[in-house]
Amino acid sequence: MTPKEVLALCRQREVTTVDLRFMDFPGVWQHFAIPAEALTEETFEEGIGFDGSSVMGWRAINEADLLVVPQSDTALIDPFTAQPTLAMVCNIQDPITQQDYTRDPRNIARKAVSHMRSTGVADHCRLAPELEFFVFDDVRFDQRGNEAFYRVDSEEGSWNRGDMTRQNLGYKPGSGMGYFPCPPTDTLADLRSEMARQMAECGVKTSAHYHEVATGGQCEIDLVEENLVDIADNVMLAKYIIRNVARRAGKTVTFMPKPLFGDNGSGMHTHFSLWKADIPLLAGHGYAGLSDLGLYAIGGILKHAAALCAFANPTTNSYKRLVEGFEAPTKLAYSRRNRSAVVRIPIYSPSPRSRTIEYRGPDGAANPYLLFSAMLMAALDGIQNKTRPGDPLDKDVYDLQPDELANVPALPLSLEASLDALQDDHEFLLSGDVFTSDVINTWIWYKRTYEVEALRVRPHPYEFALYYDV
Repeated sequence: MTPKEVLALCRQREVTTVDLRFMDFPGVWQHFAIPAEALTEETFEEGIGFDGSSVMGWRAINEADLLVVPQSDTALIDPFTAQPTLAMVCNIQDPITQQDYTRDPRNIARKAVSHMRSTGVADHCRLAPELEFFVFDDVRFDQRGNEAFYRVDSEEGSWNRGDMTRQNLGYKPGSGMGYFPCPPTDTLADLRSEMARQMAECGVKTSAHYHEVATGGQCEIDLVEENLVDIADNVMLAKYIIRNVARRAGKTVTFMPKPLFGDNGSGMHTHFSLWKADIPLLAGHGYAGLSDLGLYAIGGILKHAAALCAFANPTTNSYKRLVEGFEAPTKLAYSRRNRSAVVRIPIYSPSPRSRTIEYRGPDGAANPYLLFSAMLMAALDGIQNKTRPGDPLDKDVYDLQPDELANVPALPLSLEASLDALQDDHEFLLSGDVFTSDVINTWIWYKRTYEVEALRVRPHPYEFALYYDV
């Protein structure tokens, strides 16, 4: 929609409130609201001033003033508010220079697309993420000086098979046994259908939804591919809708990668393709139907995979998912079918238009704007330098001999290791000024200070089980 059409929609739907949404640095939607009558055509050009000093990872208090600039093509009527509310995604600008703010993740994604086009490699980068998440019926957690705990519960949880405190009808999938069951075992089918319906009404297309592998209410909703900035917008809107539909049903959703010990975690496998005009650039006659360009793109992603983990797996909890035995990608390799490889080439269809690279490493804690931008930059680096990805890993890793397995590099084992890798390998992200040195340094500083170090200095509940009586 144009600004004029947005204003007309406000009048037509008798909107009372305009909600302005933007991304903080780690990857959580923020917002503030203005009265509908305060929105004018000039607002879309001039923006609205606000204090950015308390936004995670942004400016210091002595230079806190920023502008939110609403993007009219993202306008929609919020289906969850009590008052008629129109919501829009905003870009962030510096009020003095009127330039895009370099730490705004959405601006970084826009720069990544512009850089891709300037190279002449491709016109479009399309991505299709698969959103995995848990739906719980209850969650409690706290961290104090003298105690730390968490507890989640789900009526589907296998741990409730013997619960005698309430009516118990069974049909609870066991650990690792939750993939594709029909109702009544899948108690969340209607809830997911409602999530998908609300997404469709808000312009977010989905391709499928189903129960995932883990017990305790793990689900997946797959998004239809879109261009890079649009799909990042859609991921944030989809997460907003998923959470609010669940909340309305008296349930709670988490995209935390590993909320349950001993069962599958939640990822965000992302399908990636490059196009020039209407020509799919990854398709060819090489391995798995890939072109040389497609193989070079994989080469770039694998070359920079350890550094990419700092954006794809940006929490300490992320690395509790990336372990052997739970269908998680752990090997820096590519393959047609091997799901232990961090890059997979799906072969569901022979059509060149369906040829994608599935990057299986990311999880739902990722900031999609930064993740998708970093993926594109790694692929472009591989294409421009003609980086060969080596031989594919088509063997089952569990069938490999120890000496063979030793030759297959693995993903980093911790957030700290990933941040070290990003510190050592980020020049490819600086091309075209897409990521700046300030963005990289701030990301590393923030993650090390507020997550890695914060967890390191706190006692863990399991340490009491291990060491209390030493």
